[in-house]
Amino acid sequence: MTSIRIGTRGSALALAQTGTIARALASRTGIQPELVSITTEGDTSRASLADLGGTGVFAGALRSGLLAGECDLVVHSLKDLPTAPADGLVIAAVPKRADARDAVHARDGLTLEKLPEGATVGTGSPRRRAQLRSQHPHLSVVDIRGNVDTRLRKVDDGELDAVVLAAAGLDRLGRADAITEHLPMIDWPTAPGQGALAIEVRRGDEKLVSALDHKTSRITAEAERGVLAILEAGCAAPIGANAVVDDGLLFLSARVYRPDGSEYLTSSHALYVSDAKQPSLEVAQRVAEELLENGAADLAPIGGGA
Repeated sequence: MTSIRIGTRGSALALAQTGTIARALASRTGIQPELVSITTEGDTSRASLADLGGTGVFAGALRSGLLAGECDLVVHSLKDLPTAPADGLVIAAVPKRADARDAVHARDGLTLEKLPEGATVGTGSPRRRAQLRSQHPHLSVVDIRGNVDTRLRKVDDGELDAVVLAAAGLDRLGRADAITEHLPMIDWPTAPGQGALAIEVRRGDEKLVSALDHKTSRITAEAERGVLAILEAGCAAPIGANAVVDDGLLFLSARVYRPDGSEYLTSSHALYVSDAKQPSLEVAQRVAEELLENGAADLAPIGGGA
C-alpha cells in the first residue's frame, strides 16, 4: 500500500485522536497517512444526544465512508460506537487505553462537593445526569451540547458553575490543566469503552493496523461493552462500567441507574483470562444476567435480551 487514508470527524478532539493513530501508523509503515474529514449527524444537529438516539450518531457516516471506499480505516471513540458489528467491517485494533475516568471543570477550582446549593452542572450524558443527581442532589443538572472548548467556556464565562467531561478527551486536547477534580471510578463508573479508541477497517484489511492493538485494552473494553450488548442498551443509556485486568484476573463491575438518579443496581464478577475461551463475553454475561435478575430493566430503558 502506497497510501493510507484515515476517515475522521472534523472536531478538534476527533482530529487529535486520529492524529495519534496517524503518527503511530507512519512510524510503523513509513507512510504518512492522509486524513479524510467526514461530517456526521452528531456534528450538524444541535439536538440532545439522547434525543438523537446516542448510539451510532457519530459512527454511521464514518462507517458509510469506509464502506464506500472514501478511506481505508476510521477512528472512533469506542464509547460512541454501537455494540452491534457493521456488515463488512471489523474493529481491527484497540490501541492502549487512556484514562477512563470522568473529570470536572468547575469555577474557582472547586470540586462537586464544594459547589453551593443549586449550582449548575452541565453534561450531555444521561449516565452523568443520573450520577450527579444520585451523588449530589443539591446541584442543578443542565443538558448541554458542543465541543470540549465550548463546554469549558460555559464555565469560564459564568454560564455554568461546572461541567463533567471525559478525562481522556481533555488529556488528548492538552487541556488537562482545566481539570479541577477527577471522579473516582468506584463511585462514578464511566461509559463502557470510555478512554479507548477503536480502529475499524473493511473485513480483510485487518493487517493494516493489527500492530496497534493492545490486548488488555481490548479485553477490558469488550467486557464493558458486552454488558451493553447483552442488556440491549445503547451508549446513551444510564449505565456505567469498569473492567481491569490484574495479574491475569479480569474484573468487571457495571451499574444501571434510574434516569433521575434515585436508584441504581450494581453487579461485579471476575474470572481468570486464561480460564475462558472468551473472557470478555463470559464475564459480561455474568454481570448482565445478575443485573437483569435484580430488576435492571425496571430502572432504565434497556431491552434486557441476549
